[in-house]
Amino acid sequence: MPVSMNQVDVVDRIDRVKRALLSMQRHDWEQGVAAQAMLELGHIPDTIALARSAVMRQTNGRFATIGKWNPITDSASVGEAVAFAANETGDQRLLDGVRAMLEVIHTTSHRNSDGIIYHTYEPGTCIMSDAFFMLPPFLAAMGEHDLALEQIEGYRRVLWNPPARLYSHSWDGQKGRFAREAFWGVGNGWAAAGLARVVLHLPEERRADRERLMGYAREVVEGCLAHARPDGMFHNIVNDPESFPEVNLSQMVAYSIYRGVAGGWIGESFLRQAQVLREAAHAQVDDQGFVQNVCGVPDFNRPYVAPEGQAFFLLMEAAVRDLKVS
Repeated sequence: MPVSMNQVDVVDRIDRVKRALLSMQRHDWEQGVAAQAMLELGHIPDTIALARSAVMRQTNGRFATIGKWNPITDSASVGEAVAFAANETGDQRLLDGVRAMLEVIHTTSHRNSDGIIYHTYEPGTCIMSDAFFMLPPFLAAMGEHDLALEQIEGYRRVLWNPPARLYSHSWDGQKGRFAREAFWGVGNGWAAAGLARVVLHLPEERRADRERLMGYAREVVEGCLAHARPDGMFHNIVNDPESFPEVNLSQMVAYSIYRGVAGGWIGESFLRQAQVLREAAHAQVDDQGFVQNVCGVPDFNRPYVAPEGQAFFLLMEAAVRDLKVS
């Protein structure tokens, strides 16, 4: 049965998805993508509240740390929202928090010989496609364009597969081989959405860099779309029809398309495909506002629910609104 895309119904789903997201327990990157969703929606009090919570749990300079973890890239994912909240409120604790996170990024030895910060928790040595969304957008938002681009190029060198136009999930820097060569759907979504965000933060004088990143983003969007299912979902491993169907990549690709059309780096002809993906996501929202059948927590090995799945529904809708697509 087709899902209603009536504006009243859409607004109701947004409200329910947001409420469900804010009810969910969240790790560092989940706090980051939730805060980014609030920021892009323009829900400023929620953005500030999530930013303050991330600083409340800042440990060793890292935002939103919980338990024994000592992350760098994942914890940086909330950085743009914290920087926004700091500027909005003038709160010294937030300002100091941003400086502390940047200091970790600048000084950490947890990186390879090319200067690429490992995505995994210390002492792990994996570079993961997830990192496209976690670290470079924060750096770019802070004006550290060279460092943001350096990290992106480092991820791309080891993860990008040109014939497939997709990213493998993770590379083990210590062993010099893939930790997971598969084209994980959500991992490619992180890459597409992260690139789209960095493009937004590059100034006009970085035109050559912007054009290059626009090309990177367009390539991975097209690579994903080549494997889209007729129902608007994707397989968890995008080129493996035996892996389970899920809808978070649908939201991530739709978000990237809407931002790309607005930014002029992807054609309006892609909007039809984006709408199919968007409707697939709307069809998965249950009565309580949980987006079902995303690649789900806690191990991301089954169709279930996840904070990032909630957040990307909201990011997708923010991008739709900004493009003024009905």
